[in-house]
Amino acid sequence: MLSAVLWHPAAQAQVTIDVAKITCNQFMLGSIVDSRTMSIWLSGYYNGTLSNTLIDVPAMQERAREVVRYCMSHPEVILMDAVKTVLGESK
Repeated sequence: MLSAVLWHPAAQAQVTIDVAKITCNQFMLGSIVDSRTMSIWLSGYYNGTLSNTLIDVPAMQERAREVVRYCMSHPEVILMDAVKTVLGESK
């Protein structure tokens, strides 16, 4: 009986993030979500808009570096806008 009172299942926090509001600065600092996770999500999102199912890992890494370079010069820009600027509009 005592173990039933003392045992509490771990609560799983559910976090929802509106990516359309993340700035370049928040992305680079990892203050909302870690930058690597965000980069992977952005790659999937961007490629999904292009109906591209192939992953070219070196190209993906280079595109991520390009976005980071842009964000370093434009920290207040919305990250999704930075991606569109650097990679071009999706079709």
